[in-house]
Amino acid sequence: MSKKKEKSSKASIVFLIILLIIIMGAGGFLGYRIYNANKEGKARPAVAMNNGQEVAQPEEKKVQIFSGDDRPIAVMIDNHKDAWAQYGLNEAYMVYEIIVEGSETRLMPIFKGKDVDVIGPTRSARHYFLDYALENDAIYAHIGWSPQAQRDITSLKVENINGLYYDTGRARTDTSIYWRSSSKAAPHNCLTSTKGLLQVANEKGYSTVSTKKSVLNYVVDEVDLGETATVANTVNIPFSSLQTVKFEYNADTARYTRYARGVLQKDGNTDEPLTTKNIIVEFAQNYTLNDSENKGRQGLYNIKTLDGYYITNGKAIKITCEKTSRSAQTVYKDEAGNEINVNDGNTYVEICPLNAKVTFE
Repeated sequence: MSKKKEKSSKASIVFLIILLIIIMGAGGFLGYRIYNANKEGKARPAVAMNNGQEVAQPEEKKVQIFSGDDRPIAVMIDNHKDAWAQYGLNEAYMVYEIIVEGSETRLMPIFKGKDVDVIGPTRSARHYFLDYALENDAIYAHIGWSPQAQRDITSLKVENINGLYYDTGRARTDTSIYWRSSSKAAPHNCLTSTKGLLQVANEKGYSTVSTKKSVLNYVVDEVDLGETATVANTVNIPFSSLQTVKFEYNADTARYTRYARGVLQKDGNTDEPLTTKNIIVEFAQNYTLNDSENKGRQGLYNIKTLDGYYITNGKAIKITCEKTSRSAQTVYKDEAGNEINVNDGNTYVEICPLNAKVTFE
């Protein structure tokens, strides 16, 4: 072989080696890009392309009122007129109202992932409120208890925080869990906070996270109850001759404003009216307990299927409210037997006596 040909052959071999190295390098780089793209694809949604350019996609809408894994906290709230204005109710995702002794009602707001600096005034536990704390997997906060509530908290192993053991009886300090307000008279002046309650929960070893799903089937798209629904711009709920609750619909905000005994109710933290997106009415038979204390405390037949209404956006439909045990979540169904969708927003659950003459206007 001539030197010229030998030289040309060596050059070809070198060229092929360089070409092979370039191909292998490009393949490795392409594989690395594909690996990272797949990895990122798991963390972000696919994007549409327009003429080779990524098109921004709208973020997926998620329910706001019930999100995250913070464990709910339920607090017993005084509803005597001397306790008004109450604190923190507008921050709750649900508020339960049920009849108690003396023809009064008490409220139980439930908070999730909220830092609420003042909540109250707090009052003592009643045993049938436990059913709704349990179905929300909530830590149950109160100050004192009826004999029935004390018994059931123990037997049902309800993770609770009793203010009797933390109340200083004085004004708030940096370390207060429960404290007293000078603006109201006892027993209508005991206050607490989510920060303080979470501190006690941690000290007691209670879990402060929860994966339990919401009791209500919240949806992000606005629920329209349809043309056959009852007009419900005003909702009147008479619990007793003493306590009547009224909700007035505001079409501009698509929310209801709450009144009690003819008085506009406000949140003491902000001085803003109490409002809600949704109202659920349940009719349950209450009765007077026959116990040695003779204080007229009430019982409630609620572990069954109850009749009721779902009310939102100025309309109401009839529903059923099915609860099979004290800890089971209530299932709310329409007249066709389908679980109802509930608008993303806070909800007042009004569990009123069977003979309550609820009206709509």
